[in-house]
Amino acid sequence: MATSPPFPTYPPGPHGPVPLRHPHWWQHRWVRYGALITLLALSGLVILALVRRQTGTEGFLVGIGLAVLPVPWLIAAFRWLDRVEPGPWRNLVFAFAWGACAAALIAIVANSFATKWIATATADPASANTLGATVIAPIVEESAKAAAVLLVFLFRRRHFTGIVDGVVIAGITATGFAFTENILYLGTAFGADQVSGGSGIASVTAATFFVRIVMSPFAHPLFTTMTGLGFGIAALSAERQRARRMLLPVCGLLLAMSMHAFWNGSSTFGEFGFFAVYGGFMMPVFGLLTWLAIWTRQRELRTVREELPAYVLAGWLGPAEPFALGSMRARRTARDYARHHGGKPVAREVARYESYATSLAFLRRRGRQGKAGADFVVRERELLDELWKRRNAARPALEYAMRVAPPVRQMYAAPVPMPTAYLPGYGHPAAPYSSYNPYQS
Repeated sequence: MATSPPFPTYPPGPHGPVPLRHPHWWQHRWVRYGALITLLALSGLVILALVRRQTGTEGFLVGIGLAVLPVPWLIAAFRWLDRVEPGPWRNLVFAFAWGACAAALIAIVANSFATKWIATATADPASANTLGATVIAPIVEESAKAAAVLLVFLFRRRHFTGIVDGVVIAGITATGFAFTENILYLGTAFGADQVSGGSGIASVTAATFFVRIVMSPFAHPLFTTMTGLGFGIAALSAERQRARRMLLPVCGLLLAMSMHAFWNGSSTFGEFGFFAVYGGFMMPVFGLLTWLAIWTRQRELRTVREELPAYVLAGWLGPAEPFALGSMRARRTARDYARHHGGKPVAREVARYESYATSLAFLRRRGRQGKAGADFVVRERELLDELWKRRNAARPALEYAMRVAPPVRQMYAAPVPMPTAYLPGYGHPAAPYSSYNPYQS
């Protein structure tokens, strides 16, 4: 009769046992989920009615059809960035819904009220519109979008561990906000064309589509990722650094507001002001942020390779796993191998194994740096238990991936010895998949 391998001992953590505390009634998951769903549903219904009333039914439908075009590409880009330690989909769904519903509703109501109040107080509607676009709108809109990042930071702290998480949550929130705003702008432009008879390239709809969908679909995500950067860096700070953890998100929000105001004010800089700001400011910042995000992703992979060997020595991981988990190519190969031999359920288990192992590496890094929370030991044991449950599905795939992904070995200054004790039985590296199926009994 086969017996399971012995349960490894837990590696020592930087903190002792954490006493359990019973949550208050408002801290229960169903209470928070219910409140959020109700809030977002009501906000969605109200914003739907407001936009439809302003654009008309036909303009509303045209606006939705055009505004949805960049959404899949933006979400795919942020999801790609988050592949090292993918956050749960419910966080992304919440962020998008908050941006599209709650933040958009706050912005429409607050911007309209503030602009009308300024116009009444100054008796100058033209200057009120300019002031509203360059001052009021950036403050209101970026604050409304930042609320989603703040909520995830406070209540989903386990899934908010660094810069990439901040950028992804902020970017998805801004994508939802831009989607609703584009419906309004494109629907209004279509209505103006219906009244004036404009059509073709010279129409207001075509011009609005080119500026907002073709040239600058990344504008709102770019602004709000500054807020996400602030929260992401704050998440990397130790709990005792209270001033830093509070000031960094505020600085990121102020930077987002400033960039938003500069972009909105580009139309007042002369005939070519918009193109000057777009080419001389927006594109370089976009390129810099893209480089930073990719560099951070590579740094996360390096953290995985450096932190997980401690768990190999303790018996929790196989010798090949830290190196395979530290390469996106090897991870993809492992999932493909598991899907080929065990089907989609096994591939999903391997993907979860990769995610839990990455979270464990990040947790270990924060613990060594003295930045882990008081629940370090509890969280470490949870992650190790999740890995142990999936070891039979993940280890064959990761060991095979280590063999067929030689670029992993080139990431190190010194050659990495291959775990020869694990090599027999997994096919030849030259073959795409071996004939041996470790998932069949």
